[in-house]
Amino acid sequence: MRAVIETMWKRNLLLLLGAGGLCVLLLAAAFLRALTEQGGTNAYAVVAEGLLAGRPDVSTCFGADCGLRDGKTYIVFPPFPALLAMPLVALFGIYTKGFVAISIALWAVALALWNRILKSYDLPDEARLWLVAAVGFASPLYYVMLRGDGVWFFAQSVAFFSIALAIHEVVVAGRLMTAGLALGCALLSRQMSIFYAPLLLLLAFRPEEPLLRITGARIAAAFKLGLPILAALIVYLAYNYWRFGNPFDSGYSSIPFTANGSVLGERVAAYGLWNSHYVPFNLFYFFLQGFHADFTGPARLTLGDLDNAGTAILAASPWLLLLFFARLRRVELFALLLIAGFSVVLLFYHSNGFSQYNAQRYMLDWLPAALLVLAPVLTQSRLEIFRLLVTWGVVLNAAMVAVLALTKSG
Repeated sequence: MRAVIETMWKRNLLLLLGAGGLCVLLLAAAFLRALTEQGGTNAYAVVAEGLLAGRPDVSTCFGADCGLRDGKTYIVFPPFPALLAMPLVALFGIYTKGFVAISIALWAVALALWNRILKSYDLPDEARLWLVAAVGFASPLYYVMLRGDGVWFFAQSVAFFSIALAIHEVVVAGRLMTAGLALGCALLSRQMSIFYAPLLLLLAFRPEEPLLRITGARIAAAFKLGLPILAALIVYLAYNYWRFGNPFDSGYSSIPFTANGSVLGERVAAYGLWNSHYVPFNLFYFFLQGFHADFTGPARLTLGDLDNAGTAILAASPWLLLLFFARLRRVELFALLLIAGFSVVLLFYHSNGFSQYNAQRYMLDWLPAALLVLAPVLTQSRLEIFRLLVTWGVVLNAAMVAVLALTKSG
């Protein structure tokens, strides 16, 4: 028995040292990217410039997702991340740097919030810390933080942080008004965040109370949570009206996809933004496709680029397999329904999120719900396999950073 215990201890120590060392290297790579960031790449800079000047259109276009309407150029995404960029733009103009640094700060605070959220669950401290490490270094959150100089990635960093803050305010602080405000900020970064509102309300109810009971306290809680979210929704609709004269026109239809000759342009030209033709591709890349690097040259021995359509969720973040052991209580059931809804709907979308490498970044839309399901699952008996799966996810992210550094493709 003593020999078995010593073997397990040494094995766990090896995983801890290996994963910990790689996490330090990954963090160093993020800081290096922040120091070497080039300006003129994040479209939220020009949105901030326009808002500071009191206009919804932009002076130029960084990237491909710019809408053209009546001779003017627009960035079609929701506006809240541009508000975070305003101080930088006001000081240094639209070619400012600093977006990766902001993303690193949002990443760090989001992890700290999740650490506090998970403390409220009855799971071992070691399991909590491994789960926080999984989110930070073995999920798409690391990649979008690393790519914070791009408009898509910066928006996802902001939205993930905002949802973490909203859940923290309900579960830890019990402040529903600020939770609604945080979710409103998430909505103004990623529109699908609004579907977290019922989950936040469920978290505010005591689990032992009947779900459908209507009380004054519950009505008050719904108003406290819902009013800031409603205000954010009104802001978004008003923003669309200001831009396009229609509160329900997000501007995506004005993006000239077919003019840039890209894969997405070919898809949209043939099938539109949503179509069942996209399901096989998205199904493979969401759930089946492995980590894939191309080898080029006549003998196929020269390391080329990584697949920019990414790596499947369960290949890049295999620790999510423990969702199989989910407890089927009402919060967990709604969270699983949220995960399934996001996943199924996005199978029909023209893009699975690329460019991306060891990630499916749309997973970040439902990852907070998944963490609420995983927290009760991580018992001591499952911790050993969880450590191994998290370590493998960290290894793949380290491999991604190394390959991209060698090939200069990312």
